[in-house]
Amino acid sequence: MADEALFQFLHNEVIQYIYKSDENEEMENGRCITKLENMGFRVGQGLIERFTKDTARFKDELDVMKFICKDFWTSVFKKQIDNLRTNHQGIYVLQDNKFRLLTQLSAGKQHLEHAPKYLAFTCGLVRGGLSNLGVKSIVTAEVSVMPACKFQVMIQKM
Repeated sequence: MADEALFQFLHNEVIQYIYKSDENEEMENGRCITKLENMGFRVGQGLIERFTKDTARFKDELDVMKFICKDFWTSVFKKQIDNLRTNHQGIYVLQDNKFRLLTQLSAGKQHLEHAPKYLAFTCGLVRGGLSNLGVKSIVTAEVSVMPACKFQVMIQKM
């Protein structure tokens, strides 16, 4: 429980630091989001390396996505993804009905415009993890009602 609170505090402080440091240079919101996603990408690469060192190779993309939804998500957020959907053409939607990094924000629509900065790190985290498993992807997040969110993973065919 304590490590979960520490992770949330660290995540919030990183967001505040990036937004405050870029305020001085008058950088726009998109560059801050990119910085957060790049940080998440690197962390995701490192975590997936550590989590998969003793596991067998994955058969296909679906096995990789199942691993992300169960083992990876549980290790980082202490719960599995609530729903995984796919169109079997390289698009996966991961739904978390109570995303931990959004629970500190009010459950409603008044803080919806702040959601992207709280999701950018996680988008990078998933993209970095997939990258180290040999899956090139684009990860986006969408929130309609807090704290539920959907992460869309589009697999890039090489």
